[in-house]
Amino acid sequence: MAEKIKLAVNGTLMRGLALNINLLAVGAEFLYETATTPDYRLWSIDDIHPAMVRVSDGGVAVALEVWQVPPAGLVQVLLQEPPGLSIGKVTLATGETVLGVLGEPVLCEGQREISAYGGWRSYSAALERETKPQPQRL
Repeated sequence: MAEKIKLAVNGTLMRGLALNINLLAVGAEFLYETATTPDYRLWSIDDIHPAMVRVSDGGVAVALEVWQVPPAGLVQVLLQEPPGLSIGKVTLATGETVLGVLGEPVLCEGQREISAYGGWRSYSAALERETKPQPQRL
């Protein structure tokens, strides 16, 4: 049996989010939450999913989850990712390098940079607060 592969996910593949079912369907197992080294930038792609890109300067640490995925399942998960997302190497805060979901730089053009939020969950929560109707005071 082939050894499972560690995969770092930073968006809708995370637990409880829209595409997490894609990981669960291939028998992936959640390992832990962590962050990247401060070498990445993050964009919101139409507020549907994020795209993380490694940069040489001005990066931040991005919150993510690490999963253990069967090799055949990794292919299936990648095929179900939105266009412009791919698998590459991601460096974790611990110094370990694992496979992870990255965005193509062209995908981020004209999109909202959300690096300051530190991760997709934080950005999504802020977006929800912005769009939630505020109670009116009498």
